[in-house]
Amino acid sequence: MTAKLYCFGESGNAYKCALALTLTKMEWEPIFVDFFNGEARSPAFRDINEMGEVPVLIDGDTTLTQSGVILDYISSKTGKLGGKSAAERREVLRWLFWDNHKLSTQIGTARYLMNFVPEAKRPEGVVPFLQGRLKAAYTVLDTHLASRSWVAGPAMTIADLSCCGYLFYPEPFGFDRKDWPNIDGWMARISATPGWAPPYEMMPGNPSDRA
Repeated sequence: MTAKLYCFGESGNAYKCALALTLTKMEWEPIFVDFFNGEARSPAFRDINEMGEVPVLIDGDTTLTQSGVILDYISSKTGKLGGKSAAERREVLRWLFWDNHKLSTQIGTARYLMNFVPEAKRPEGVVPFLQGRLKAAYTVLDTHLASRSWVAGPAMTIADLSCCGYLFYPEPFGFDRKDWPNIDGWMARISATPGWAPPYEMMPGNPSDRA
């Protein structure tokens, strides 16, 4: 049975799940959600996800929302990209929660304001504040990766896919790989994995569609 991932190309959280589905070789198809024209807030979509957000994964009788939960489900179902022991699994979850709280949420908001909201409508001071928090998060991640190849174990896990989700996007949001050599090397290892593709090649929806 083919799983369905409700997504759009600009969503870093959806990209994490698309990567996990692809790299674990689950059979899946993207279902485009026209976020920028309000589809995610429509009554029809809220019947699928009351939170009005992507990603949503429907796999047979199972419907899941929130990228961390979806990543955990994919890993558990396929037996791939998870920790090999209880201790490794806790480490995977530790970085998954850290990413959701400290990294992806801040990037998602900063990137959205900088690239998809007219400058006149951006709340004053918010982007610099977020970029300050992000610099601290990049420092944590870069330092952590100085002595290891992967975030949460000896091999790539869903923790890596969660943390990298927004970093592969081309829009400017205050992140430059060359400033963070350990993150840069880690991203190169991820993108060298067979099956990897950038977000706009993996999911429908692109800023150029609205240009």
